[in-house]
Amino acid sequence: MSIPLPAFVAIPLVTAFLLPIFGKKGKAAATVLANLATVSLLVLAIVSVGQSRVYEIGKWSIPLGINLVLDGLSSLLLLAISVVSTAAMFFSIRYMEQYTAKAKYLSLFLLMVAGMNGVVLSGDIFNLFVFLEIASIASYALVGFGCEHEELEASFKYMVLGSIGSIFILFAVALVYGNTGSLNMAYISKAIQSSGLNAGLTFALGLFIAGFGLKAALVPFHAWLPDAHPSAPAPISAMLSGVLIKTLGVYALTRVVFNVFGISISTGWLLIALGLLSMVAGAFLAIGQWDLKRLMAYSSISQLGYVVLGIGLGGLIIAEGGNLAWASLAILGGLFHLVNHAVYKSLLFLTSGSVEMSTGTRQMRQMGGLAEKMPVTRATCIIASASIAGIPPFSGFWSKLILVVAAIQASFYWVAAIIVFVSLCTLIMYLKVQRYVFLGELPENLQQSKEAKNSMLVAMIFLACLCVLMGLLVLVPSLRSHILNPAVKVLTDGLEYSTKIINM
Repeated sequence: MSIPLPAFVAIPLVTAFLLPIFGKKGKAAATVLANLATVSLLVLAIVSVGQSRVYEIGKWSIPLGINLVLDGLSSLLLLAISVVSTAAMFFSIRYMEQYTAKAKYLSLFLLMVAGMNGVVLSGDIFNLFVFLEIASIASYALVGFGCEHEELEASFKYMVLGSIGSIFILFAVALVYGNTGSLNMAYISKAIQSSGLNAGLTFALGLFIAGFGLKAALVPFHAWLPDAHPSAPAPISAMLSGVLIKTLGVYALTRVVFNVFGISISTGWLLIALGLLSMVAGAFLAIGQWDLKRLMAYSSISQLGYVVLGIGLGGLIIAEGGNLAWASLAILGGLFHLVNHAVYKSLLFLTSGSVEMSTGTRQMRQMGGLAEKMPVTRATCIIASASIAGIPPFSGFWSKLILVVAAIQASFYWVAAIIVFVSLCTLIMYLKVQRYVFLGELPENLQQSKEAKNSMLVAMIFLACLCVLMGLLVLVPSLRSHILNPAVKVLTDGLEYSTKIINM
């Protein structure tokens, strides 16, 4: 089945502009329409897995025209975005009743999804920037959706730092265009292969790394994230941590470094350094937090470090001319951890939203004993916590195991030790969550706490089931070869991307 690639952007975009028509009296209809849009995108994403194609907008051939590109890497990201957005949208049905202007929320949500899908599919760097800005602007508004002092301050901080990242990226796009005469990523790659990197292109690569690093909230570019994630409504926290920072940051950075400029030894070491720094700093900062969502926000920085570490390690092995099998294994671990983290961190933020909605607080010192009042929330939180800590047989264990094996096989024993150490730190922080939120004695003021209902439970149980089952993606050869291996191959092929796109 041939997938109409513009549908990934058109469906959420058109729906987003239709929803405000319903107004306050049509909240139910707007909610149904928004959920239908996200479910439709999920179906399209599932069907698109394993496909590769190029769609030329307006039938204008590249490099003059604009194209959308579907390959193994973009189809994997589309699947992750669709899974998380579907769960977050279902959770929003009940959760967002405590807010006003629900139709506006749904419109902004779908604009963010449209922007992310556009980033993943864009075949040229300028339109990648345009879609990135659509998703970013929608996310700025969604972080401040509650309109309280904390939310507005966090949104403003996020907007300022996000805009700085956008300026870096736009300046880099201008430099690339000035030095290559093209905006299409395949033709830029061809030009770089022909003439090599000059000072302007090297500076542009540095700007891309800084700009996308800000979007990904990698240390030391992470200052906006610990404020934005706790302040946003829980479904938006799930979207930000689950897919937004990965799409606008990690995916875009990986695509530009591997398929446009080409991975080098220095770039590989830089990615490894950013990954390790994020892993360790994020873990240490998370352990000391007593705000439940703030702990999870710092944990997101740490977990994203695993992804960048795996991709950087694989890139370094390729650049040094090492064993391609170990490079592929490292990249597989990084990409699999990206998908795993999208699921279990989204689930953790949804469970935190359920807890906050029931108790009215995010402070763990004011909680305790909620296991008896919220058994389903507690069970799903345990599953997500076990997965993020890397406890078998949950999904996080398998991606971390692959990264450890890849590091050892490539003789990076110290990297493997750091991976294990940070996993122990992660286990400690989520044992803290279980101890102070769900165990112990129930405070008097929380005696009336109630379990989440209806669609909120459906969303959490759906993601919890995925945490249990996603290990099959690497354990079952047919699933691995159909879903993960094509994404790995896009990166290991590197600059061959340009030839494939031009000839496709």
